[in-house]
Amino acid sequence: MNETLLCEPNLSEGRDAGRMDRLAAAVESTEGVRLIHRSADPDHHRMVLAYVGAPAPVVEATRRLATRAFEEIDLRVHSGEHPRGGALDVVPFVALTGLSSDAALSACRSFGAWAATQGVPVFYYEQAASRPERRSLPHLRGRGFETLAARMTDPAWTPDEGPARPHPSAGALITGVRGPLVRFNINLATDQLAHATEIAERIREAGGGLPGVRALAFSLRRRALTQVSMNLTDPRATSIGDVYARVFEEATERGLEIAGTELIGPVPSWALVGLDRDIVARLEADQILELGDDT
Repeated sequence: MNETLLCEPNLSEGRDAGRMDRLAAAVESTEGVRLIHRSADPDHHRMVLAYVGAPAPVVEATRRLATRAFEEIDLRVHSGEHPRGGALDVVPFVALTGLSSDAALSACRSFGAWAATQGVPVFYYEQAASRPERRSLPHLRGRGFETLAARMTDPAWTPDEGPARPHPSAGALITGVRGPLVRFNINLATDQLAHATEIAERIREAGGGLPGVRALAFSLRRRALTQVSMNLTDPRATSIGDVYARVFEEATERGLEIAGTELIGPVPSWALVGLDRDIVARLEADQILELGDDT
Protein backbone atom coordinates (compact mmCIF):
# COMPACT_ATOMS: atom_id res chain seq x y z
CA MET A 1 0.00 0.00 0.00
CA ASN A 2 1.33 3.41 -0.91
CA GLU A 3 2.09 5.77 1.96
CA THR A 4 0.44 9.14 1.39
CA LEU A 5 1.02 12.38 3.27
CA LEU A 6 -1.20 15.43 2.82
CA CYS A 7 0.11 18.94 3.45
CA GLU A 8 -2.22 21.96 3.63
CA PRO A 9 -0.11 25.13 4.05
CA ASN A 10 -1.74 28.52 4.63
CA LEU A 11 0.19 31.45 3.17
CA SER A 12 -0.14 35.19 3.78
CA GLU A 13 -0.80 36.12 0.16
CA GLY A 14 -4.16 36.34 -1.55
CA ARG A 15 -3.94 39.27 -3.97
CA ASP A 16 -0.85 39.14 -6.18
CA ALA A 17 -1.66 36.63 -8.93
CA GLY A 18 1.93 36.34 -10.12
CA ARG A 19 3.23 35.68 -6.63
CA MET A 20 0.56 33.07 -5.98
CA ASP A 21 1.46 31.33 -9.23
CA ARG A 22 5.13 31.23 -8.19
CA LEU A 23 4.25 29.83 -4.77
CA ALA A 24 2.12 27.09 -6.30
CA ALA A 25 4.82 26.37 -8.90
CA ALA A 26 7.31 25.69 -6.10
CA VAL A 27 5.12 22.76 -5.09
CA GLU A 28 4.24 21.60 -8.59
CA SER A 29 7.92 21.50 -9.59
CA THR A 30 8.61 18.77 -7.03
CA GLU A 31 8.68 15.28 -8.49
CA GLY A 32 6.35 12.85 -6.74
CA VAL A 33 3.97 15.51 -5.42
CA ARG A 34 0.49 16.30 -6.75
CA LEU A 35 -1.14 19.65 -6.06
CA ILE A 36 -4.82 18.85 -5.49
CA HIS A 37 -6.24 22.20 -4.40
CA ARG A 38 -5.51 25.90 -4.47
CA SER A 39 -7.71 28.70 -3.22
CA ALA A 40 -7.20 32.34 -2.25
CA ASP A 41 -9.22 35.28 -0.99
CA PRO A 42 -8.17 38.95 -1.39
CA ASP A 43 -10.04 40.13 1.72
CA HIS A 44 -8.43 37.47 3.87
CA HIS A 45 -5.18 38.10 1.92
CA ARG A 46 -4.49 34.40 2.27
CA MET A 47 -3.92 31.35 0.09
CA VAL A 48 -4.41 27.68 0.94
CA LEU A 49 -2.68 24.90 -0.97
CA ALA A 50 -3.12 21.16 -0.62
CA TYR A 51 -0.80 18.52 -2.04
CA VAL A 52 -0.12 14.83 -1.55
CA GLY A 53 2.68 12.35 -2.04
CA ALA A 54 5.07 10.13 -0.15
CA PRO A 55 6.60 11.84 2.92
CA ALA A 56 10.03 12.69 1.47
CA PRO A 57 8.72 14.48 -1.66
CA VAL A 58 6.05 16.30 0.36
CA VAL A 59 8.69 17.61 2.78
CA GLU A 60 10.85 18.69 -0.17
CA ALA A 61 7.90 20.49 -1.78
CA THR A 62 7.19 22.26 1.50
CA ARG A 63 10.80 23.40 1.77
CA ARG A 64 10.64 24.81 -1.76
CA LEU A 65 7.37 26.54 -0.94
CA ALA A 66 8.80 27.98 2.28
CA THR A 67 11.91 29.27 0.51
CA ARG A 68 9.74 31.14 -1.99
CA ALA A 69 7.41 32.46 0.71
CA PHE A 70 10.28 33.72 2.89
CA GLU A 71 11.78 35.48 -0.13
CA GLU A 72 8.61 37.12 -1.44
CA ILE A 73 6.19 37.78 1.45
CA ASP A 74 6.92 40.67 3.81
CA LEU A 75 4.51 40.87 6.72
CA ARG A 76 5.64 44.41 7.51
CA VAL A 77 3.64 45.55 4.48
CA HIS A 78 0.89 42.95 4.69
CA SER A 79 -2.64 43.50 5.94
CA GLY A 80 -5.72 41.31 5.64
CA GLU A 81 -8.79 40.18 7.51
CA HIS A 82 -7.40 36.83 8.56
CA PRO A 83 -5.07 36.68 11.60
CA ARG A 84 -1.52 35.62 10.70
CA GLY A 85 1.86 35.34 12.36
CA GLY A 86 3.99 34.17 9.47
CA ALA A 87 4.57 34.52 5.74
CA LEU A 88 4.13 30.77 5.62
CA ASP A 89 1.69 30.89 8.48
CA VAL A 90 0.48 27.37 9.27
CA VAL A 91 1.72 24.07 7.83
CA PRO A 92 -0.43 21.08 8.87
CA PHE A 93 0.51 17.55 7.84
CA VAL A 94 -2.13 14.81 7.69
CA ALA A 95 -1.41 11.08 7.48
CA LEU A 96 -3.52 9.45 4.76
CA THR A 97 -3.39 6.07 3.02
CA GLY A 98 -1.03 3.57 4.64
CA LEU A 99 0.89 6.18 6.62
CA SER A 100 1.25 6.14 10.39
CA SER A 101 0.90 9.24 12.53
CA ASP A 102 4.50 8.67 13.65
CA ALA A 103 5.69 8.93 10.05
CA ALA A 104 3.71 12.15 9.60
CA LEU A 105 5.20 13.49 12.81
CA SER A 106 8.70 12.67 11.60
CA ALA A 107 8.04 14.56 8.34
CA CYS A 108 6.66 17.53 10.27
CA ARG A 109 9.66 17.74 12.60
CA SER A 110 12.06 17.35 9.68
CA PHE A 111 10.46 20.32 7.97
CA GLY A 112 10.35 22.36 11.20
CA ALA A 113 14.04 21.76 11.91
CA TRP A 114 14.90 22.86 8.36
CA ALA A 115 12.72 26.01 8.59
CA ALA A 116 14.54 27.02 11.77
CA THR A 117 17.83 27.03 9.84
CA GLN A 118 16.32 29.76 7.64
CA GLY A 119 16.08 32.09 10.63
CA VAL A 120 12.37 31.57 11.22
CA PRO A 121 11.16 30.50 14.69
CA VAL A 122 9.00 27.38 14.64
CA PHE A 123 6.17 26.34 16.95
CA TYR A 124 4.71 22.83 16.87
CA TYR A 125 0.97 22.33 17.39
CA GLU A 126 -1.70 19.60 17.62
CA GLN A 127 -0.11 16.12 17.66
CA ALA A 128 3.38 17.62 17.31
CA ALA A 129 2.99 20.00 20.27
CA SER A 130 5.82 20.06 22.80
CA ARG A 131 3.47 20.94 25.67
CA PRO A 132 -0.30 20.72 26.18
CA GLU A 133 -1.05 24.44 25.86
CA ARG A 134 0.58 24.49 22.43
CA ARG A 135 -1.84 22.01 20.88
CA SER A 136 -4.26 24.80 20.04
CA LEU A 137 -3.64 26.75 16.83
CA PRO A 138 -5.61 29.84 17.97
CA HIS A 139 -3.57 29.92 21.19
CA LEU A 140 -0.28 29.82 19.30
CA ARG A 141 -1.30 32.40 16.71
CA GLY A 142 -2.47 34.86 19.36
CA ARG A 143 -2.99 38.34 18.00
CA GLY A 144 -0.68 37.81 15.08
CA PHE A 145 2.48 39.29 13.65
CA GLU A 146 2.15 42.76 15.17
CA THR A 147 2.32 41.41 18.75
CA LEU A 148 4.64 38.48 18.06
CA ALA A 149 7.92 40.16 19.03
CA ALA A 150 6.58 41.34 22.38
CA ARG A 151 5.05 37.95 23.12
CA MET A 152 8.30 36.13 22.37
CA THR A 153 10.16 38.10 25.04
CA ASP A 154 8.29 35.92 27.55
CA PRO A 155 10.23 32.67 28.23
CA ALA A 156 6.92 30.81 28.01
CA TRP A 157 6.92 31.67 24.31
CA THR A 158 10.37 30.31 23.48
CA PRO A 159 9.93 28.59 20.11
CA ASP A 160 10.40 24.86 19.67
CA GLU A 161 12.99 25.47 16.96
CA GLY A 162 14.97 28.45 15.73
CA PRO A 163 15.66 31.97 16.99
CA ALA A 164 13.93 33.45 20.02
CA ARG A 165 12.67 36.41 18.02
CA PRO A 166 10.53 36.69 14.88
CA HIS A 167 12.09 36.84 11.45
CA PRO A 168 11.86 40.54 10.45
CA SER A 169 9.67 39.92 7.39
CA ALA A 170 8.56 36.28 7.64
CA GLY A 171 7.48 36.27 11.28
CA ALA A 172 7.13 32.78 12.75
CA LEU A 173 5.89 29.44 11.49
CA ILE A 174 3.43 27.01 13.07
CA THR A 175 3.52 23.41 11.91
CA GLY A 176 2.02 20.21 13.19
CA VAL A 177 0.20 16.97 12.56
CA ARG A 178 -3.57 16.72 12.74
CA GLY A 179 -6.42 14.63 11.43
CA PRO A 180 -8.65 15.64 8.51
CA LEU A 181 -10.89 18.62 9.17
CA VAL A 182 -13.39 20.67 7.20
CA ARG A 183 -12.96 24.36 6.43
CA PHE A 184 -16.41 25.77 5.77
CA ASN A 185 -17.28 29.42 5.14
CA ILE A 186 -20.77 30.92 5.05
CA ASN A 187 -21.23 34.40 3.61
CA LEU A 188 -23.99 36.67 4.89
CA ALA A 189 -25.79 39.27 2.79
CA THR A 190 -24.86 42.17 5.03
CA ASP A 191 -21.86 44.45 5.45
CA GLN A 192 -22.48 44.74 9.21
CA LEU A 193 -19.71 42.73 10.83
CA ALA A 194 -21.44 42.74 14.24
CA HIS A 195 -24.02 40.22 13.01
CA ALA A 196 -21.40 37.74 11.80
CA THR A 197 -19.41 38.26 15.01
CA GLU A 198 -22.44 37.42 17.16
CA ILE A 199 -23.16 34.29 15.14
CA ALA A 200 -19.53 33.13 15.30
CA GLU A 201 -19.52 33.61 19.06
CA ARG A 202 -22.74 31.62 19.49
CA ILE A 203 -21.76 28.63 17.34
CA ARG A 204 -18.12 28.08 18.33
CA GLU A 205 -17.39 25.34 20.85
CA ALA A 206 -15.33 27.69 23.03
CA GLY A 207 -18.46 29.81 23.54
CA GLY A 208 -20.68 26.86 24.45
CA GLY A 209 -21.83 26.23 20.88
CA LEU A 210 -21.32 23.27 18.57
CA PRO A 211 -18.74 20.56 19.39
CA GLY A 212 -15.51 20.76 17.42
CA VAL A 213 -16.36 24.09 15.77
CA ARG A 214 -13.98 27.02 15.65
CA ALA A 215 -15.49 30.15 14.15
CA LEU A 216 -14.37 33.67 13.29
CA ALA A 217 -16.17 36.57 11.61
CA PHE A 218 -14.68 38.53 8.74
CA SER A 219 -15.64 41.50 6.61
CA LEU A 220 -15.55 40.85 2.84
CA ARG A 221 -15.41 44.50 1.86
CA ARG A 222 -14.84 43.90 -1.83
CA ARG A 223 -18.17 42.11 -1.99
CA ALA A 224 -20.06 44.12 0.66
CA LEU A 225 -20.59 40.87 2.60
CA THR A 226 -19.54 39.39 5.90
CA GLN A 227 -18.43 35.85 6.55
CA VAL A 228 -18.64 33.26 9.29
CA SER A 229 -15.47 31.24 8.72
CA MET A 230 -15.31 27.87 10.43
CA ASN A 231 -13.01 24.95 11.05
CA LEU A 232 -14.90 21.75 11.83
CA THR A 233 -12.22 19.91 13.77
CA ASP A 234 -14.53 16.95 14.44
CA PRO A 235 -16.88 16.66 11.44
CA ARG A 236 -18.40 13.51 12.90
CA ALA A 237 -19.57 15.38 16.00
CA THR A 238 -20.78 18.41 14.03
CA SER A 239 -21.37 17.88 10.33
CA ILE A 240 -21.38 20.43 7.50
CA GLY A 241 -25.18 20.16 7.44
CA ASP A 242 -25.39 20.71 11.21
CA VAL A 243 -23.36 23.89 11.15
CA TYR A 244 -25.16 25.22 8.08
CA ALA A 245 -28.53 24.71 9.76
CA ARG A 246 -27.36 26.51 12.89
CA VAL A 247 -25.93 29.49 11.00
CA PHE A 248 -29.08 29.65 8.85
CA GLU A 249 -31.19 29.74 12.01
CA GLU A 250 -29.05 32.45 13.59
CA ALA A 251 -29.06 34.51 10.38
CA THR A 252 -32.84 34.21 9.96
CA GLU A 253 -33.39 35.43 13.53
CA ARG A 254 -31.47 38.58 12.55
CA GLY A 255 -33.35 39.07 9.30
CA LEU A 256 -30.33 38.06 7.20
CA GLU A 257 -29.95 35.88 4.13
CA ILE A 258 -27.09 33.55 3.30
CA ALA A 259 -25.23 34.81 0.25
CA GLY A 260 -23.16 31.69 -0.46
CA THR A 261 -20.90 29.04 1.00
CA GLU A 262 -17.53 27.51 0.23
CA LEU A 263 -15.41 24.58 1.28
CA ILE A 264 -11.69 25.39 1.45
CA GLY A 265 -9.17 22.64 0.85
CA PRO A 266 -9.70 18.88 0.90
CA VAL A 267 -12.81 17.33 2.44
CA PRO A 268 -13.08 13.70 3.62
CA SER A 269 -15.57 11.86 1.44
CA TRP A 270 -17.47 10.60 4.48
CA ALA A 271 -18.12 14.21 5.56
CA LEU A 272 -20.20 14.67 2.39
CA VAL A 273 -22.45 11.64 2.85
CA GLY A 274 -26.07 12.74 3.07
CA LEU A 275 -25.20 16.41 2.55
CA ASP A 276 -27.63 18.49 0.51
CA ARG A 277 -25.34 19.58 -2.32
CA ASP A 278 -27.29 22.85 -2.64
CA ILE A 279 -25.51 23.84 0.58
CA VAL A 280 -22.16 23.73 -1.21
CA ALA A 281 -22.49 25.06 -4.73
CA ARG A 282 -18.84 24.61 -5.75
CA LEU A 283 -16.81 21.53 -4.92
CA GLU A 284 -13.97 20.37 -7.15
CA ALA A 285 -13.43 16.64 -7.59
CA ASP A 286 -9.83 16.90 -6.37
CA GLN A 287 -11.04 18.33 -3.07
CA ILE A 288 -12.73 15.06 -2.12
CA LEU A 289 -10.45 12.74 -0.16
CA GLU A 290 -11.54 9.12 -0.46
CA LEU A 291 -10.81 8.01 3.09
CA GLY A 292 -11.99 5.05 5.10
CA ASP A 293 -14.54 5.60 7.82
CA ASP A 294 -11.89 5.08 10.48
CA THR A 295 -9.63 7.90 9.21
